[in-house]
Amino acid sequence: LAWAAQGARDLSLVVADGQTSGRGRMGRKWFTPPGAALAFSLVIRPTGAERDYVGLFSGLGALALVKMLEKQRVAAQVKWPNDVLIQRKKVAGILVETVWLGSEVDSVVLGMGINVRQDAIPDLEYLNFPATSLQTEQPLITDRYSVLHDVLTELLAWRPKLASPAFLKAWEAALAFRGEPIQVWTGAAEPITGQISGLETDGSLRVVTSASDERVIHFGEVHLRPL
Repeated sequence: LAWAAQGARDLSLVVADGQTSGRGRMGRKWFTPPGAALAFSLVIRPTGAERDYVGLFSGLGALALVKMLEKQRVAAQVKWPNDVLIQRKKVAGILVETVWLGSEVDSVVLGMGINVRQDAIPDLEYLNFPATSLQTEQPLITDRYSVLHDVLTELLAWRPKLASPAFLKAWEAALAFRGEPIQVWTGAAEPITGQISGLETDGSLRVVTSASDERVIHFGEVHLRPL
């Protein structure tokens, strides 16, 4: 974030071999054992059109990983807003943070943590959602830098389509738990119970509640779980 604020160029990249104080959403600690996971941050300097859709960059990162895995014959899904699942288990988390220059978006830092090797999976006592690794699901995937190359290749291929109907359609098609009852916590005392119906053009989630009302869930302090 500091590098971005100091003028790092578009697509400047930082990769960590390990992390002892990594950070996830809502200040959660993200531990990355050395050599086991892929942890990187990518500086993106949005173009004029992209500045209106900074909320879609989380979906861009998630979709890039899903499409990369698709080519490895591994079916993955996006747990809205920013996790990637394989077999309903978390394999990656995404954190997008924005650097502002006054009221204008200066840059976006897209951070991703991907469990590549099996020893990247935390102990059960530290999990709040079931977890897996790429190696667990596809034993041939063990090289972190091949994963990095392939994810960035997909990200660069999909970036020009950001906010296009094709991008939103692909993201929607990859959503986990569609057609299933879910609960979403947005900070209110009671969760919203319903089914996912799709995405808004800004990446917000549409949920049809058990009372047949449609609610739009915006990014923020959100928890989503299947029932």
